[in-house]
Amino acid sequence: MKKLKSAFIVWIAIYPAITGILLFFGEYLNELPILVRTFVLTIILVPAMVYVLIPFWSKILSLKKTET
Repeated sequence: MKKLKSAFIVWIAIYPAITGILLFFGEYLNELPILVRTFVLTIILVPAMVYVLIPFWSKILSLKKTET
C-alpha cells in the first residue's frame, strides 16, 4: 500500500506541474528540438518535485490521514 500511496503522490504532483508548464510555455517549448525541450522540462520539474511538490502533497495527505 505504501508504494501505491507514493505513486499517487508523484502523479498528483507531476500531472498538474507538466500541464501548467505546457499551458504557459508550450508555445515556446514547441519551437525547441525534442531533446532540448525535454531537458528544459526536467531542469524545472525535477527540483520542483523533490523540494516542493512531493513534500507538499505528502504533508497534505498525511494530515488528512491523521484527522480521520
